[in-house]
This record gives sequence, C-alpha cells and structure tokens, in this order.
Amino acid sequence: MAVKTLQDLLAEGVEGRGVLVRSDLNVPLDKGVITDAGRIVASAPTIKALAEAGAKVVVTAHLGRPKGEPDPALSLAPVAAKLSEELGRNVQLAGDVVGQDALARSEGLTDGDVLLLENIRFDPRETSKDDDQRRKLARALVELVGEDGAFVSDGFGVVHREQASVYDVAQLLPHYAGTLVAAEVDVLRKLTSATERPYAVVLGGSKVSDKLAVIEALAPKVDTLVIGGGMCFTFLAAQGLSVGSSLLQEEMVDTCKDLLDRYADVIHLPVDIVVADRFAADAESKTVAAQEIPDGWMGLDIGPESAKRFAALLTQARTVFWNGPMGVFEFAAFAPGTRAVAEALGTATTKGAFTVVGGGDSAAAVRTLGLPEDGFSHISTGGGASLEYLEGKQLPGIAVLEQEA
Repeated sequence: MAVKTLQDLLAEGVEGRGVLVRSDLNVPLDKGVITDAGRIVASAPTIKALAEAGAKVVVTAHLGRPKGEPDPALSLAPVAAKLSEELGRNVQLAGDVVGQDALARSEGLTDGDVLLLENIRFDPRETSKDDDQRRKLARALVELVGEDGAFVSDGFGVVHREQASVYDVAQLLPHYAGTLVAAEVDVLRKLTSATERPYAVVLGGSKVSDKLAVIEALAPKVDTLVIGGGMCFTFLAAQGLSVGSSLLQEEMVDTCKDLLDRYADVIHLPVDIVVADRFAADAESKTVAAQEIPDGWMGLDIGPESAKRFAALLTQARTVFWNGPMGVFEFAAFAPGTRAVAEALGTATTKGAFTVVGGGDSAAAVRTLGLPEDGFSHISTGGGASLEYLEGKQLPGIAVLEQEA
C-alpha cells in the first residue's frame, strides 16, 4: 500500500474536521530560550496548510527527556510562542497532555484553530514498552480530534520510535505523511537507491558506537567515507597513535582497526588536529600533526590541512551525506573544521551534486555558523531516524503509515 500524503488529505477535505499532527518540535533551549528554531520552522508548513483549509488542528510533540512526568523546564510554552509567530496565528497551549484542559480546549476549537498539547513525554505511556499502555494514550489522543478525525505524521525525528503518538495512533485513525516526512523519506530513498557517484559520506560527532552500524552499512557502498569529530580519535588510536586526553572509546579500538583494514581505500581520517589544554571556549589551543597530540591535550577540531583534504574530496562528489560536526563548533576557536565541511558541501551543491545534511548537530551547525540553508539540497530534521534508515532498519513510524487504520 502506498503511503497517503497531506495532499491526499487536503483533497478529501478537512474543513470542520479534527486533525491530529505529530510534529517534531524538540528544539534546544538555553534557560527557556530557543537557540535553534529549525525544527519549528520546518514543521510549520504542514500545520499551516491544515489550518488554512479549515481543520481543527491538534499538535502533539515532545521536548527533551522528562522521564514520564511534568517538568516545567521542558514545557512547550516557548515552542507555542515561536510556532504562533511562524504560522501568523495564535497557537493555544494546553495545560496538560490529554487531561481536562486539553479536552476542554479541543472541544472549543473552531475551524482553522491550532492547539498544541503539552509535552507528550510528560505522560509515561508515550514511551512505554507495554503495548496496552501506549494504546490507551493513543485512544485519548484520538478523543481530542473525534472519530471522524485524521492523523498526520510529520515528525521525522521520531519515526524510528514505536511510541504512542507516532505509531499507535496511526493504527486508530486514517493516516497521512506530512510534507516534512514525505520529503525526508524521498531524500533517503535517493541516498539508498539511484545514487550518483562519486558518493561521499562525512561522519562526525562524539562516539564511534553511535555510528558503527551506519559505517558498516555505508562503507561498502560509498567511494569516500570521511571521519572527524570526537569519534576520529578512536580510529587514530586504532592506528597506534597517542590521542592525549581526547575523547576515546577504548572498547571500540579493535572494531575500528578491523574497519580500517577492510576499508582502507575508502576511510579518510584527519592528518592534523586542533588541540586544547582544556575543554573551554577560551582554552589555549594549537595545531599539531595527528601523530603528535601531546599528553594532557585534547583534540577539539580537525586541523586546516585535514579540512583542505576533506573539502577536495567532497567538492568532487556527486552525492554527499553529512552527519556530525568535525569539532566543538559551538566554540569559535574549534568551528573552522565544521565550517570547511559545510562550505565544501555548498560548493558541491552549486556544481550540481545532491547534498544532504543529516539532521541533529550538523543542521544546528549550519544555522549556528550562519551558512545559507538553501546552499544544500536538503537539511534533515531527524539525525537518528536518517541514520537508522541508511542502516537498512525499518522505521516503525513509516511502516505503520503503509497499513490500513
């Protein structure tokens, strides 16, 4: 069965109907202030289209990891304010998830109104391993939009989770892929099927263990696999090099050694490193060769020669997927490596390459560094979901959309 989309739902008609939308509004906060609104901006088009078509829109989303109970620090209040701004219309925020306030507000909605439920993860049933518990929450969500309602899955960042608001509710209502989810899946299919070569993948971030499955899945399929970020130090250690006090997963050294043996012609590691005497924005720093990291110093970025070499590889590629920063880009002194990779993708894009920024910290880096978002073919909103798809895993939130409700 083909997945129905938002356009199918709009063609069927939504005026006067309740529509439950699962969005990904999990944005970073600093003392209650949103530091990167990318996911809110990306989620707005689907919600806006439904509201303008006269639907009574009920949006559900999570923020952080509140452990199944209300946490004022993780309230969606700042998200509701930003979403109102993006939509150009007032977004009500319910005082609970599916309680009395949510029910009362949903019953009072008129055509074109938008209601945001409080953080869905304040309810422990959302992430429960008990099918019955998740189904009870899903039924309560359905009650908010009525039996003639519909469900639109638009939170790509959570489709790899079998959770009540992602998976179970889709089994109870006619369901559709929102604009964002449909676009993300289309992009990932391009990366796994008709891929134009040379095909380059850039992986960064802190832990090898987080990216091991995607390395195993992609290394046999790509022409170039660039590795930077904190995870590169475990690979350098696998080459017998000292990495000082840099991030190191000792239990993964043998695994990295095996990967380097098998894919020596594909894997590219940094040849120089920007090291610091401590983890701080104002730390003393210097650039050293990868084999000369001093004891007591930690690598916080790839060096300029590595950036130059990586950029040369990426600008010649016809397809590029990037997930994970090259260094601690939040600190200006250690941002150049990540900037160089991002700019190389931008150059490849202008030369006609298909370039994908794989969500998470990579997407945040693009915005933090002030780079134009339209300089890439696609910026994903779901890092974990993107990686699991590329690993070949089935994503529950996508698979359920292919079933009849």
